[in-house]
Amino acid sequence: MSAVLKSEQGHSDQVVGVEKSQAGRILVVDDDQRLAESLRELLILRHYAVDLVFGGQAAISRLRSSTYDIVLLDLAMPDVDGHQVLQFIQESKVNALVIVVSGESAVDHVSRALRRGAHDYIKKPYVADELMTTVSNAIRKKRLEDSHDEMQRRMKKSERLHRFLVNNSPDIIFILDQDGRFSFINSKVESVLGYRRSDLLGEHITHIVDTEDQEKARYFFERTHSASSSERTINMALNSQSGNASETRKRHFELTMSKIDVGDVLEAEAGNRYEIYGTARDISDQIEAEEFINFQAYHDILTRLPNRSLFKDRLSVAITHAQRSQEKLAVMFIDLDRFKVINDSLGHTMGDRLLQSVSQRLLSCVRKGDTLSRFGGDEFTLLLPNIKNESTALQVAEKMLESIKTPFEIAGHEIYIGASIGIAVYPDAGEDIEALIKNADIAMYRIKSSGKNGSILFNAEMNGSVTRRHSLEQDLRKALQNNELEICYQPLVDTLNTNLYGVEALIRWNHPRYGRLSPAEFIPIAEDSRLIVEIDRQTMREACLHVGALHQKGHPELSLSINLSPVMVERDDFVQHIFDTLQATAFPPSKLQLEITEGLLLNDRRDIVDKLLQLTNSGINLAIDDFGTGFSSLSYLHKFPINTLKIDRSFVQKLHSESEEACIVSAIVSMAQGLKMNIVAEGVEHMFQFNYLRSLGCNIVQGYLFGEATTLSDVMVRYPYSQRLTGSVTSAD
Repeated sequence: MSAVLKSEQGHSDQVVGVEKSQAGRILVVDDDQRLAESLRELLILRHYAVDLVFGGQAAISRLRSSTYDIVLLDLAMPDVDGHQVLQFIQESKVNALVIVVSGESAVDHVSRALRRGAHDYIKKPYVADELMTTVSNAIRKKRLEDSHDEMQRRMKKSERLHRFLVNNSPDIIFILDQDGRFSFINSKVESVLGYRRSDLLGEHITHIVDTEDQEKARYFFERTHSASSSERTINMALNSQSGNASETRKRHFELTMSKIDVGDVLEAEAGNRYEIYGTARDISDQIEAEEFINFQAYHDILTRLPNRSLFKDRLSVAITHAQRSQEKLAVMFIDLDRFKVINDSLGHTMGDRLLQSVSQRLLSCVRKGDTLSRFGGDEFTLLLPNIKNESTALQVAEKMLESIKTPFEIAGHEIYIGASIGIAVYPDAGEDIEALIKNADIAMYRIKSSGKNGSILFNAEMNGSVTRRHSLEQDLRKALQNNELEICYQPLVDTLNTNLYGVEALIRWNHPRYGRLSPAEFIPIAEDSRLIVEIDRQTMREACLHVGALHQKGHPELSLSINLSPVMVERDDFVQHIFDTLQATAFPPSKLQLEITEGLLLNDRRDIVDKLLQLTNSGINLAIDDFGTGFSSLSYLHKFPINTLKIDRSFVQKLHSESEEACIVSAIVSMAQGLKMNIVAEGVEHMFQFNYLRSLGCNIVQGYLFGEATTLSDVMVRYPYSQRLTGSVTSAD
């Protein structure tokens, strides 16, 4: 036993450095040490790397730990014989060719060895040349088998890699036969379009193409099929299939196809020749992004209406068509009335929702071929192509005005709004884009300056009013700098004794070129340009100084009323400015009444309520001006610290015993009394109006019956009025 181990160890030392022999590596297994060593020496002379073991068990151990090209195996060995070693090699799938070198020559031994996987059989004693030839041939065969196995391994690895790449590609990959039917399609089609691969094989490519692109798909296939191997790309829509086979939805893909050369790929499994290789890349997100960007470029995001750019493009096309066809078209400029008040009062979120609701109502009034756009802010434009005459445009305008007349219900608010519409008709009011839009805008400002919503057609005379409006805005800035605006005072009379209760400060402008201007003409300009803030501040400061001087001269009970713009109330420094003005002028807060518009009643914003509460807590009185015309909900009255309601002059001027206005006035007075508020009636011009209002319990009146707005000194000269009205307060005019 020790001799065997010694021999093995000695051999291991000898083969160091030749283990990488290119001739081959051989394991000699025999129990005859002399014969085995002789065989080893012979193989080494032929440049083989040789290991030598004695006995079958030693061979099995060595084969478990090392690899060999050839095993030269003796059959007749004690303990573990050659047949058992062959069985081990076969079961363990040892990658080595076995050449049996044995003295056993019986047929059954040879047959058994070959059945066990032996490559060849050489009988002892062997002829050296015959043995070397057999070994050489076996080595050559082993090299070929190893090369073949390596090639197969690489091919399988490559196939797995390619299959992985194909099936995990972000694109759908397919092959079509000469008829345009799917011969191959990767598994991506299942996750992207929802089809099973097996269901598509044999189907024509148009099976998954959207109906609108069917003809394009057929043409594209034919062009690719008939052309050379050049690659072709096209975008088209493919139908995706949901869990329900009857439900499909369209997705956009970039299809790339190229013809397969004859030598590239052979036959398909179905027997049809592979003709077209193609890929389909999902570009739905890209298409949607491009469409959204394009939509943003030509549409207003808030209302989804065309924007100014798209409107002008369509107007340009319509003008060209109208010129060619000798037809008329109309451009309307639509501006919402009171929108700024609502936007400032309720906030921009409510303003945005109102614009969305208005746009939907306006859309319901136009034809499919018309273009309604949001021009900016609260301004809309409408293109009416191919109209018969101006009356058609006026009818559409009236329809639009009627549609927005109904109050809007938004987040619990009932909001009333109107519109001013200017109309320019081609070619009378202009023959190009800019002229039509400008003249429609001019007409809109004409109807807006009249103080009521409505519509009007442009005429050449209106150009002067636009120049005047622009001039007034520039002159108003100078008037503020030069302190040219005047304050007039209208008396407020106590109905109980007809004594002077107080005065209302009203702003007037004696324009150097246009003469004395009505506030209705320049106040809207001041509000649009935000100059109204400075006007309100100057008016309050000067009025407090004027009336405060009268307090010092023996009229301490005289009250002062001042109108404030919503723009002023919205400012963060509004309350502090009021307090600073009262302190600077030493005016008593209890004798100041600030009049705010009814539109502010629509506002339940906490910051506005807090501002008004700060004022009333300091002793300042608050009044709602022109009550009854703002369409506000009466439920808001209890949220605001209001002391006084002022009945609008439009109700007072129409008072007679059976008029609807009499009922309205009576209802307002009763409501105010129930809420313990003071009542002021504006526009009193006749004694019967005064008597009626006094009989209802109205506290204070003002109007031409008691004098027009004038200087404060003139007001004081004309009073007390009790001498003039004594004994006549129950008589009629």
